[in-house]
Amino acid sequence: MLRTRFTELLGIDHPVVQGGMQWVGRAPLAAAVSNAGGLGILTALTQPTPEDLRTEIRKTRELTSKPIGVNLTILPTISPVPYDEYVKVAVEEGITVIETAGANPEPYMPLFKEHGVKVVHKCTAVRHALKAEKVGVDAVSIDGFECAGHPGEDDIPGLVLIPAAADKLSIPFIASGGFGDGRGLAAALALGADGINMGSRFMATQEAPIHDKVKQAIVDGTELDTILNFRPLRNTVRVRKNGVSSEAVDILDKGGKFEDVQHLVAGARGRTVFEDGDIEAGQWTVGMVQGIINDVPSAADLVNRIVADAEEIITGRLAGLVQQSVNA
Repeated sequence: MLRTRFTELLGIDHPVVQGGMQWVGRAPLAAAVSNAGGLGILTALTQPTPEDLRTEIRKTRELTSKPIGVNLTILPTISPVPYDEYVKVAVEEGITVIETAGANPEPYMPLFKEHGVKVVHKCTAVRHALKAEKVGVDAVSIDGFECAGHPGEDDIPGLVLIPAAADKLSIPFIASGGFGDGRGLAAALALGADGINMGSRFMATQEAPIHDKVKQAIVDGTELDTILNFRPLRNTVRVRKNGVSSEAVDILDKGGKFEDVQHLVAGARGRTVFEDGDIEAGQWTVGMVQGIINDVPSAADLVNRIVADAEEIITGRLAGLVQQSVNA
């Protein structure tokens, strides 16, 4: 068993986290990951109202007695979002782990501390992680440039970002972006992280609440099949390369404004992709890691396989290399 500062902090068995994903982080998937010994996370804003989040939390609790988390991503939106109410519901329902992303979580920290909530803040830069540490979060998730969704504007890949974070942070942190198997977990631990956070890999599991055609598209995809949108707006997002996302990128590259692509990138269209299985129906998020995703296992089989493979790499192949060096 791999024990790290992160597993000890949250009381979980394995240093594997299912990240918050819009339209994907629902009860069946989160519960399956937690039951397997990782940390499953519900995505608050997937639920249309705070009361719907309450219902989803209770549904998840019926499926698992293990720790679960709630993701709250605070970003500018077309329509106002009652973030405070989502936070209140999560706290009222006894959620003990909240993953924050986007805006600084500092305004919510007194409430979280009062109720014993462990806060994991997602960052794309070491400077942001240090600021999060300063405001009192318990851990951070460091997103490398390979990640799906918002990779930030610095374009620093995990191979550099993870050890850079390890050199500066005192609190536990997990690595995000490009992780999908035991090799990645072993590498993250070697680079100084205390675990990994995976989004795209958990999309291609049996419990993920998305259409089988989308899961197959991820299996069929390669590391070349993503595209960066919103770059000229400095709100970069990594999504699957298709007709819709390519058209939006072209419009913005030619000087277009967000209003010119809003009809293409609307979240409702991305949700249609996941529900109907038409991968050309809208813009949808997936990472470069799809290049090493080759099957659609259960969440439990995936977590167990990743941990077992990482343990074998650490105690087997890598240890063997050290022994060979000594004998030489």
